[in-house]
Amino acid sequence: MQTHKAKRVEIVIEAVMEERLSTALIKAGVTGFTVLPVISGSGRSGHWSGEGQVSRVGGMVSVNCIVRPDRVDALLDAAFGVVERHIGVVSVMDCEVLRAERF
Repeated sequence: MQTHKAKRVEIVIEAVMEERLSTALIKAGVTGFTVLPVISGSGRSGHWSGEGQVSRVGGMVSVNCIVRPDRVDALLDAAFGVVERHIGVVSVMDCEVLRAERF
């Protein structure tokens, strides 16, 4: 089966910033992404958890995108514009997809 090179970008950000990030990604030409809840984690400030929180304010989400390699810079510029002033982690990985026309 034929596969095509792509980039997978994962952005972990505060849940309250998800709408702003989604809007920035769409403006940058990203045609699809998935938003997942992040239950807990650990970072520079130590372990954290969203357990027992009533609102989205203290929670985190993971926004996952797959794009063609030539579109990753626009995506990263858009993401950084939102993430730079907030808690967040951006990672970029090489991947392969079966239907390149969808990305």
